[in-house]
Amino acid sequence: MSAPITAVIVDDESLARDAIRLRLEHEPDIRLLGEAANGFEAVKLIEAEKPDVVFLDVKMPELDGFEVIDRVSSVHLPIVVFVTAHDRFAIRAFETHALDYLLKPFTVERFCSALNRARLAVAKAGDDETHQRLIALLDRERPAGPGRQPAAMIPREESPYLVRLAVRRNQRITLVRVDDVEWIESCANYARLHVKNEAHLVRMTMSELEQRLDPGRFARIHRSSIVRIDCVKEIVPELHGDFTLSLHDGTTLRLSRNYRARLQR
Repeated sequence: MSAPITAVIVDDESLARDAIRLRLEHEPDIRLLGEAANGFEAVKLIEAEKPDVVFLDVKMPELDGFEVIDRVSSVHLPIVVFVTAHDRFAIRAFETHALDYLLKPFTVERFCSALNRARLAVAKAGDDETHQRLIALLDRERPAGPGRQPAAMIPREESPYLVRLAVRRNQRITLVRVDDVEWIESCANYARLHVKNEAHLVRMTMSELEQRLDPGRFARIHRSSIVRIDCVKEIVPELHGDFTLSLHDGTTLRLSRNYRARLQR
């Protein structure tokens, strides 16, 4: 028998928490780990319990649902089912990016549908697409980093470039900011991100990353490597038209002559 799917409920309305809890009690494969009535409680609960699924209210005082995910993302990124009473503009965003959402008040049938989608997402733990869609939603609703403004839930133009990436760390999914990535190397169907003294795998090809990273900040230097331009210390010519590229941390990489023009641009 497989291990149960673990879940937590986050909502500042007690009736909303009751509605979800009562429905989960009839699901033998779901184990409820706890509930939180505000965003700060939610952060502590998610970081401590690391649940598979979170039923997360979007609009809460002081710390909303997006801020909760932002804060826990460096420790654990769960499957998220958003619970919302927002208008059609927010729903449009959820339909594009989120795993699923529950619009208050929701029916039993609608809840079962969202729960089944969550089950499938947990079962496909090796597929990072759901998490990347969640990242896109977070970055759409709130700019990443210090000084960000509260989510207004107003549609705005999305950047074509990645801001954060979902990576695997100790069998869990966490987020890494693209600004912290120093260089990337090919690793079969994955790419290995080098972030300071750590390395993380992401399920993306080098071609996908080359297309999704800001070309003003990242350059492909070889068929198997991409570098963040401001990490480059010097370029030394070698035989046969190739070059050795040195980074500020002492890492040396090969710069293929086929990619030299891209780096120079």
